[in-house]
Amino acid sequence: MKKGTNLILFFLFVTGFVFSQETKITGNLDSKIPVDPSITVGKLDNGLTYYIKSNPKPENRVEIRLVVNAGSLMEDDDQKGIAHFVEHMAFNGTKNFEKNEIVNYLQSIGVQFGADLNAYTSFDETVYILPIPTDDPAIVEKGFQVISDWASNVLFTDEEIDKERGVVVEEWRLGRGANQRMRDQYFPILFKNSRYAERLPIGEKEVIENVSYERVRQFYKDWYRPDLMAVIVVGDVDKNEIKGKIEEYLGGIEKPKDPRPRQMHEVPDHKETFIAITSDKEATFTQIQLLYKTDNVESVTLKDYRRDLIYQLYNGMLNERLQELTQKPDPPFLFGSTSFGSMVRTKSSYSSFAVVGENGIGAGIKTLIEENERVKKYGFTPAEFERYKLEMLDRYERAFKESDKTESGSYASEFIRAFLTNEPIPGITNEYEYVKNFLPGIKISEINGLAAQWIKDTNRVVIITGPQKEGVKMPAEGEIRTMLDEASKMEITPYEEAELATALMEQMPSPGKVVDSKFYDNVGITELSLSNGAKVVLKPTDFKNDEILMQAYSFGGNSLYSDADYQSASNASALISESGVNGFSPTDLQKLFAGKSVSASPFIGTLSEGMRGNAAPKDFETLLQLMHLYFTEPNKDQAAFTSMITKNKMLYQNLMSNPNYYFSNEVNKILTQNHPRGGGFPTMEDLEKIDFEKAFSIYKDRFADAGDFTFFFVGNFNIAEITPLLEQYLGSLPSNNRSETWKDLGVRPPNGVVNEVVRKGEDPKSQVIITFTGEKEYDKKSNYDLSSLGEMLSIKLIEILREEKGGVYGVGAFGGSSKYPVEDYTFRISFPCAPENVDDLVKAVFDEIELIKQEGVSDEDLTKIKETQRRDREEGLKQNRYWLAQLNAYYQNNTGLDTFFDREELTNTITSADLKNAAKKYLRMDNYIQVVLKPEN
Repeated sequence: MKKGTNLILFFLFVTGFVFSQETKITGNLDSKIPVDPSITVGKLDNGLTYYIKSNPKPENRVEIRLVVNAGSLMEDDDQKGIAHFVEHMAFNGTKNFEKNEIVNYLQSIGVQFGADLNAYTSFDETVYILPIPTDDPAIVEKGFQVISDWASNVLFTDEEIDKERGVVVEEWRLGRGANQRMRDQYFPILFKNSRYAERLPIGEKEVIENVSYERVRQFYKDWYRPDLMAVIVVGDVDKNEIKGKIEEYLGGIEKPKDPRPRQMHEVPDHKETFIAITSDKEATFTQIQLLYKTDNVESVTLKDYRRDLIYQLYNGMLNERLQELTQKPDPPFLFGSTSFGSMVRTKSSYSSFAVVGENGIGAGIKTLIEENERVKKYGFTPAEFERYKLEMLDRYERAFKESDKTESGSYASEFIRAFLTNEPIPGITNEYEYVKNFLPGIKISEINGLAAQWIKDTNRVVIITGPQKEGVKMPAEGEIRTMLDEASKMEITPYEEAELATALMEQMPSPGKVVDSKFYDNVGITELSLSNGAKVVLKPTDFKNDEILMQAYSFGGNSLYSDADYQSASNASALISESGVNGFSPTDLQKLFAGKSVSASPFIGTLSEGMRGNAAPKDFETLLQLMHLYFTEPNKDQAAFTSMITKNKMLYQNLMSNPNYYFSNEVNKILTQNHPRGGGFPTMEDLEKIDFEKAFSIYKDRFADAGDFTFFFVGNFNIAEITPLLEQYLGSLPSNNRSETWKDLGVRPPNGVVNEVVRKGEDPKSQVIITFTGEKEYDKKSNYDLSSLGEMLSIKLIEILREEKGGVYGVGAFGGSSKYPVEDYTFRISFPCAPENVDDLVKAVFDEIELIKQEGVSDEDLTKIKETQRRDREEGLKQNRYWLAQLNAYYQNNTGLDTFFDREELTNTITSADLKNAAKKYLRMDNYIQVVLKPEN
């Protein structure tokens, strides 16, 4: 159970039943929320807590967590950053795994470092994440050995501490920038007189570089102890066996005789309003935060559970109002949200947040204050209340229906919160009963009274951050105080909304017909040909109970339009998404779909156009209706166009002030030789080129002919049952039998060796991108070898650049192939580092490439990528999204479905020689592009 958001709900609207059940539960509101009986919760004699749950999704996998109830707040003054440092050291040598042996072993069984195997440190806790296979008892045994070693047997050798200093400093370096500088200014105000203001988990560079070995070890000794730990195990396991493993591997950890007290650190109350206004020349967005601090509230009883539902209703309804404001022709903000929830371990807050244009601070603050005051004075309307209850019902009904398909990782996260913050974990069955009975009895007056309870003059903080540039004026503190003081004097009217039609389509289209059907037995795919020429590809699955995913494409895209119309073509689908269909705006559609799980959106890319969407099985017909209307009845809305342009200007006007965005844009220019159609971020001038009439006309043109579209549906459906719906809504789409495909715009990377330096930013940080490109025949074997070479090089460069040299926090290599517009490949290596280390690290990269070209790779390393690929493929084949992506790629690239399972054979037979040959063929030292970001000074 997550307060206000992860409650599992299913509501039966039967008045007599609800009344009798509500009466029954109301009499026991003081009863404690129980623990789900399917969860085994216990405590060992040494004080260590454990949570165990058997869960079959995903099959043959288990998620293990080691949770330490100690983080950066526990650091002494000379240990700032050491909680995080200790987390790093857990991967660098333990009693049973020397140096990097933990990572090497886990990679050998298909567990990826970073993607799967990971950890994090926060203010109050440190959590280690270990997902492992369960199809081999020896692997499970070794997994518990790892957990046990993390808990009590990290070695902390002098050598490994010194080597890891550089890695942690590089992670610290990654966090540098405008947001960090502004945060360092407003955190002491937000958390005034609190330890939270001075104990950021990343710590201080000077401490990381110079702290003594003993002070690192001392933190581990003080805080890694069983009374502050929990082990969480969720997965395809036997609970009794797992309990025995926990007792065997963790029961022997000694509880300290005189433990150091674990204090809770408060955020003090304050009567006055704190205001922080800060700017930075590299700031990307202008942001506003209004916070009203309040004491944390516990969720212990059923009465608390009911209260949390009321909070959720408030949050949801107000956020829908704020979202509606972004659809105005002159929106006050790009994004706005309001919520009540936990702020830190010891404090909650009611907070309003908005991203505004660079000169929109005044309007943004006024709007947030005004909307809060509107709720405070008038509350929510009965229509909003009933509608949002339907939205909640639908969302939780879906969660309830997916109860037997919930991923183990989701449960693990819930149990972490249960241990750290006492969040209740009653389980699906209990929550179903509670919400089913409580929701109908909640009165709107209970919700409307919350604003006055939360919005007060005390414990108030206002934070404003934005760009420091000529022509942009940040408000003075006095101006903010005046706005706040005058809030109650504003002339505010009640919220009003127009009545909507009750049906998405009033008149049903005349259906087409299925004229041909093919079944591909090896992949379980049915392909239907419709009378209008459209093709429908169907993959029924039982991976999720309440999910159907959709994607569609047709070749053409914006490549068919002139350079002069490029911006209009690129933004045409966004215009329609902002406008809506059949007279319904996006806000109208959201209201109309209350109680439904359905969405669809069109897109126009460079070489194709299409649609993406999803629905619950019960709402599948609504999905098809929405798709039909995006083809036939898009709204032509000038006000929506104005709103879109205004929000895009808010989004992009300062984007290039950020070194990372600027660098990415410059890399794109270099790789496309400054081609006008090469992509990249739009400028203000580009946005001015978008023409409303032209964009609408282009959209209509791209979706005028459904005859060359291919539609994919993957999920829980019966083909015989949905075929008449497909005939009616897709078979009836217009078709004019035109023959077209995409146009090659001639966008190409440069040839030869290109070495460029981009200078941007004031922080001592660099980014390196090395890209190998060239023409390559598009075939499965070479594509696979190139992709595998990327996986292999990622492993090797982590070992060399991170573990051996301590010069990077992360590094990655990726190899991929494209068939259109020309058959070619891209192989990219990227990493951040200190500017003074660029040359040495680049040399190390090229040395490793040369070593692979000369010697290939070891059997041990080859096993790592093969095992990872095997297990990733195994999981992917049980996921709807994976199948949707694969089918879309197979059809677009015209790859025969009979070769779908060739991947398994490729994985089984790949050799060191294959990777060696791929490196020689594709990583040519006479044809690559190297671009390096360096600071301006």
